[in-house]
Amino acid sequence: MTCPAEVTAIIAARVGRHTGISYFGAACADCPLRSQCTAASGGRKITIGTHEEYLASARELQRDPVRKAHYRATRSKAERNIGHLTRRSHGGRRTRLRGQVKIGADFGLLAAANNLARLAVLGIGYTTSGCTAAGV
Repeated sequence: MTCPAEVTAIIAARVGRHTGISYFGAACADCPLRSQCTAASGGRKITIGTHEEYLASARELQRDPVRKAHYRATRSKAERNIGHLTRRSHGGRRTRLRGQVKIGADFGLLAAANNLARLAVLGIGYTTSGCTAAGV
């Protein structure tokens, strides 16, 4: 492991629930970056969890420009729609009814209304010959 001051410490073997641990204690004593790095009296200590390899691969995936573009294009819309379904005008996150069947029907009606509103914003309508889009 390497700290912000470019000091390297070895990763000790498995300790408790961690896969490894690095101690920078001696190097932290007179380090000029200590106040930015740690407040621990014994110096900086870095633990490596059991899922570190999965986290590292996920961090690498997040740096991929193709994945970033896809995420920006799709994720915000999904989050926004979920927000619309739980907004305060319909009771927020609380249900207005009791019983799973009634709650399911109420949520289905709410989702359908949300979808119709979205189609109206997109300019999609229905005629006797089928669906039409605005400007077509």
